[in-house]
Amino acid sequence: MIDKNTKIGELLEMAPEKADILLNAGMHCLGCPASQAETLEEACNVHGIDVEELVAELNK
Repeated sequence: MIDKNTKIGELLEMAPEKADILLNAGMHCLGCPASQAETLEEACNVHGIDVEELVAELNK
């Protein structure tokens, strides 16, 4: 189960197919070393994305 505290690096490691969802949401810096240690909530705050909506989409 993915939640707002899931780190982007962990998410991409366990479910690389979810990268498209992140890219479509506006997170275009997935390869950035800093993003790998960021939680979904932190990244959403930076990009102005609703974390709850994104988590729901990632868990479909």
